[in-house]
Amino acid sequence: MSPTPATDELRIETRGSVLWLTIAREARRNAVSHGVLAAMAHAIGDAQGQRETRAIVITGAGDKAFCAGADLQADQAFTTDYSEPQGHVARVLRAAKASNVPLIARVNGACMAGGMGLLAMCDLAVAARHAVFGLPEVKVGVFPAQVLSVLQHLVPRRKLAELCLTGEPLNSAEALEYGLVNYVDDDLDGKLHWLLDRLLDKSPAAIRRGLYTMKKIEAMSFEESMSFTESQIALFALTEDAREGQAAFKEKRKALWPGR
Repeated sequence: MSPTPATDELRIETRGSVLWLTIAREARRNAVSHGVLAAMAHAIGDAQGQRETRAIVITGAGDKAFCAGADLQADQAFTTDYSEPQGHVARVLRAAKASNVPLIARVNGACMAGGMGLLAMCDLAVAARHAVFGLPEVKVGVFPAQVLSVLQHLVPRRKLAELCLTGEPLNSAEALEYGLVNYVDDDLDGKLHWLLDRLLDKSPAAIRRGLYTMKKIEAMSFEESMSFTESQIALFALTEDAREGQAAFKEKRKALWPGR
C-alpha cells in the first residue's frame, strides 16, 4: 500500500520507524480543516498495513499551538455535507480507535476544542510546560459532543463536566494531574524521544496485539473482558516474538524481535 501523500496543511514524514503527522496551519493556530482531518484519517489507516511503522506522532507546527480545534473562520467549520452519516472528525477518531500502531500526541502548545479530541484519541501524550488545554465550545454556542467520545473515560467525570460547561482552560500541570498527558517537560522533544525509545525496543507483535486487546475490552463488562482476554493470552504466547522474548530472557541477552 502506498503511503498517504502529504498536503500543504498536513506534513507526513517518516523518521526511522516513526510516522510524524504535523498539522501545518501555524497562522491559524493549527486549527483543523476538513482536508487535514481527511488526510490524517487516511494516514493512520494506511499505517496499519506497514509493519515497519512502530509509532505515530501527532503534533502541530511551531511552538504556540498543538491544535486549536475547528477553524471558525472557515465556511462549514463543523460539517461538509449533512447527508453524509460520518463527518471527518468521526473518521479520524474511528481510525485512531482501530489503530494497532501506538499514537503519541506531542502537545507543543495550546490544545483546545477539537484539539482535545486529537489528544485524547492518542495512546500516550507528552506536553510542553507552556501548553494549555480546554473545551471552549460553549463560548461560541456549541458543545464538544464528539470529543466526549474519547474524553469521557480519560478525565474524571466532574472535571470533564466543568471543562465542558464553563469552557475554562487547564494549564499543563493540571492536565498532568487529571490524566490528559503522561509527561510535561520543558524539553518536549527530549521527553518524547525518551518515551519513544522505551516503546520501540519492545516486542512489535506484543504491542500490536496488546493495543487491539486494550481497545476491545474498553466497553466490555468484567465477565466479557475476562472471556475475551482468556482467548487472547493464548494467541500472545503463539507469536514468534513471544518465543524470542522468552529465549532471550533465559539466555540473558537482548531480544531480536521478528515482529511476528
